[in-house]
Amino acid sequence: MKTFLAKVGEIDRKYILFDADGVVAGRLAVRIANALRGKDKPTYTPHIDTGNFVIVINAAKIKLTGKKEDRKIYTSYSGYRSGLTHLKASEVRAKKPERIIQDAVWGMLKHGRLGRELYKKLKVYPGAEHPHKAQNPETVKL
Repeated sequence: MKTFLAKVGEIDRKYILFDADGVVAGRLAVRIANALRGKDKPTYTPHIDTGNFVIVINAAKIKLTGKKEDRKIYTSYSGYRSGLTHLKASEVRAKKPERIIQDAVWGMLKHGRLGRELYKKLKVYPGAEHPHKAQNPETVKL
């Protein structure tokens, strides 16, 4: 038996559509990260990008469990002195709701060259409309 290793030119990519309406954030992020890495395919190779493109709609309607809406803190640093800002999850949902999903997925990907390449294939939209209808995305039921 030989171990199968995917080659860059042999990878078959498709678009996958996730609807985040009423879905728990962490559970959705796991499914998205696996689709981006290609772990749901039999041709998965750890050091090659074998994943699909992922579109997430209705990010503003994602569900946070427990008291995360008031207690979870998102931090960002501008690089300047006293440029550290803290926002609660409720404030992030009001200003930029797609950040909740993006941060959760980024935490589940590799933090190197491959992870940055995978992260670029994630498209998150706060509403139900998206500009990728021409790619005929495959809808995933959660």
